[in-house]
Amino acid sequence: MVASVLEVESLAVSFGDVEVLKDLSFNVSEGSALAIIGPNGSGKTVLFRALIGSIPHGGRIRWASGTRIGYVPQKLDIQRDLPLTGLDLLRAKTSVSGAPVTGIARALELANLDPGIAQQAIGTLSGGQFQRLLLASALTGSPSVLLFDEPTASVDEPGEELLYETIHRLQQQQRLTLLLISHELSIVYRYATNVLCLSRTKCPHLGPPREILTPETLEQVYGTPVKYHHHDHDVG
Repeated sequence: MVASVLEVESLAVSFGDVEVLKDLSFNVSEGSALAIIGPNGSGKTVLFRALIGSIPHGGRIRWASGTRIGYVPQKLDIQRDLPLTGLDLLRAKTSVSGAPVTGIARALELANLDPGIAQQAIGTLSGGQFQRLLLASALTGSPSVLLFDEPTASVDEPGEELLYETIHRLQQQQRLTLLLISHELSIVYRYATNVLCLSRTKCPHLGPPREILTPETLEQVYGTPVKYHHHDHDVG
């Protein structure tokens, strides 16, 4: 059997009287890809913040011994007009995390970001380039698990497929475990091993894409009919 890299049991997160997550339990197998989907306000980003230990929570979160986590947020709370280059950002990340500066070049290569682009001011980068910079930042510590919060939220359509292909290639080549928040259901169907559906009012659903991404389940989760298109030959 494949070992679990993450075990979550009876997870609960509240902000004041507002209960965002309640009695959530699931496991993630080593080397798998778990996609988290659901409507806005269902707790997807809150779940990630609980998993990395940045907010208080109830229940139990257990990462396998030796797990190294790389986290790519949906957005970075930083002014894009600061006189800061991509390399400055990466050097700051290695300084804070203790990762070797020598790993920056390899991280840029893995993230498919040209070193020349990383030398530019972050305010000049396109949405796709900046997102790959954040990916490189997450890779500087040689993680075994990558968490992505809607990686294409600020990326134009041409860069969307490239970024997802980069993520999938990284998972396969580096034997990474992937946790991905996404609204792109066709991408989820193509790349995810399992799908976790969160809803504000319904119990969570967990299972393989073919079982979870059905019109009936999606309507239960989103509260409205949801349609998406997929090609069977894309699944692999």
